[in-house]
Amino acid sequence: MGSWYLGVPPARSQTASSAKFPKSEDLTRYVAEFVVKTQYADVPGDVVEYGRKSILDGLGLALAGSVAGTGELSRAYIRSLGLMPGPATVIGTSMKTAPRFAAFVNGVSIHADDYDDTQLASAKDRVYGLLTHPTVTSLCPALAAAEEGGRSGRDLALAYHVGVEVECKIAEAIAPRHYADGFHSTGTIGVFGSVAALAKLRGFDAERTRRAFGIAASQSGGLRENFGTMSKPFQAGHAAEAGVVAADLAALGWTASEQILEAPSGFFHAAGGSFAPAAIAGKLGKPWTFHDPGVSIKPFPSGSLTHPGMTELLRLIHEHEIRPQDVEQVDVGTNSYMPTALIHHRPTNSLQAKFSMEFCMAALLLYGKAGLTTFTDEVVNRREVQSMIGRVHFSVHPEAEAAGYNKMTTIIAIRLTNGQTIHGKADFGKGSPADPMSYEDVTAKFLDCAAYAKWPEAKAKAIVEQVRHLEDLGDARTLTALCRQD
Repeated sequence: MGSWYLGVPPARSQTASSAKFPKSEDLTRYVAEFVVKTQYADVPGDVVEYGRKSILDGLGLALAGSVAGTGELSRAYIRSLGLMPGPATVIGTSMKTAPRFAAFVNGVSIHADDYDDTQLASAKDRVYGLLTHPTVTSLCPALAAAEEGGRSGRDLALAYHVGVEVECKIAEAIAPRHYADGFHSTGTIGVFGSVAALAKLRGFDAERTRRAFGIAASQSGGLRENFGTMSKPFQAGHAAEAGVVAADLAALGWTASEQILEAPSGFFHAAGGSFAPAAIAGKLGKPWTFHDPGVSIKPFPSGSLTHPGMTELLRLIHEHEIRPQDVEQVDVGTNSYMPTALIHHRPTNSLQAKFSMEFCMAALLLYGKAGLTTFTDEVVNRREVQSMIGRVHFSVHPEAEAAGYNKMTTIIAIRLTNGQTIHGKADFGKGSPADPMSYEDVTAKFLDCAAYAKWPEAKAKAIVEQVRHLEDLGDARTLTALCRQD
């Protein structure tokens, strides 16, 4: 480890056995009533704008992910079940299937390159990595159900925003032990965003919505041990699918606990040991998460925890005209939670590289960029890449630790062969609310993803414009047709 290593494991919150579990009566009822009562007019204009960018981002990533290895395997699985044709589009293909399976495959595709948006944190003890990738688990089921029912763009957008808000507030509230003990929150908490979006689109009342939450909670799952494998995007796809299953069963009259979040044997207790009622009770839409603390759109197809360091390193490379042959060593220091997600220090394949601070730094030093074509097995195993990886030392820095876990403070020291040391520091990366992407920036990313998937340029540009004016779209099937092969 580098010279900054503290030599201590990440701090853990108290377990349920040593801390009194908080009471928050009727919390699940409150969440269900938010889903039922919220109307499009209740969503602030700036939140609508943020949502458009994330929706466009998600569609582009679904196109890019359709050509990933997980894309073909997912489609082969659906074909093996004999579940074609159906009413819902598998993005990037000519395939249509049942909504639950379209949500699954599209969810896997959006998360395949680990390039999708990420929730920010409010409280200092809420580990950034704990929080979810909200668009993948809310957009995929909402899009499938809206296509099936011929719903409007406004209906689709409302369901999406309700799902994102519910999911993010649950993630903000659960005790950090959830993440520290190995859960992958996009898989575990994403089920609630998915079912909230479906309950809204299908017009459930509060009682049925509560039951749907109970069914969804029983499908919650996802482990960080699977980071760097195909099972990480599987966990996102499963969460998207689980909401559809829960809504389908609830519509038939399936029963479940109606206090699944707050009950002593419910989700918060079982999955986190505790939770912060003040982070969710009375807080849905007050403010909307998209407004504060915000959602980051990724500039690089790697774990979000790498992005502050990557953004800062690019700045230093350009400012100081750093050449790879002049680099002797790079020290990268973060808080103690970040290495528990960035677990691959000597990656040998593209999926591991997405969770390797060392690879991400090495790629920028060598090539000055890190896009979809950078994260390939061939690039990872190049001799010069592996050599540069060996010069990057990733460890814990006390200053970053003290900054709080709601930041991704990353401290860089680049020692050059001439004896000079260049220093840099960043709390957040490009695409965060501190340095946001415009719709035009996201459009450029979308078009790059579409080109990566060899999607027709005319169709790609039409998607950009339809999402820009999503609330005016009379039928969501107009949008999904552009996302499907002729």
